[in-house]
Amino acid sequence: SLLVNAAGQPRKEKVELPPSLQGSKPNSIPNKKVYDPVGGKVNTSSLATMKQHLSAFHLIPPNVMFGILKEGCTYTATVILKNVGVNFSRFRVKQPPPHTGLRVMYTPGPVAAGLHVELEIEIFAMAIGGEDTDGLEEISHHIEILTEAETLLLPVRANIL
Repeated sequence: SLLVNAAGQPRKEKVELPPSLQGSKPNSIPNKKVYDPVGGKVNTSSLATMKQHLSAFHLIPPNVMFGILKEGCTYTATVILKNVGVNFSRFRVKQPPPHTGLRVMYTPGPVAAGLHVELEIEIFAMAIGGEDTDGLEEISHHIEILTEAETLLLPVRANIL
């Protein structure tokens, strides 16, 4: 119950529901509803009462932390974009600006239900400037992945030595 704790005592603080139960995912922005006459539609009784969107993607891992990087070197990390919906879905990645040193390499095209695509996140470690940073500069950027149902934000962080 939300009103009492496990010992049967009244709760002192409010219980926060996780985003999965609230119907929204962290680091995502839902798109406006767009009618797609070409996209496939599933009409089965098991999906008739679903309130979730039938096309959804999950990022594994949900964020990328490169750690401490040496200036002038190139590093890569792999992120999996998995289609957890019941239809095939399309996506595209909005490339980060060049001053971040980030680049995303992937194979474009539709992703079938249950399958995944690997996104290769590449960073060229470059310090932009700043004399008072004690030799460490932090890079933080959200990579935008535009899908049919929502815009996923992939946080990428790195410290450049």
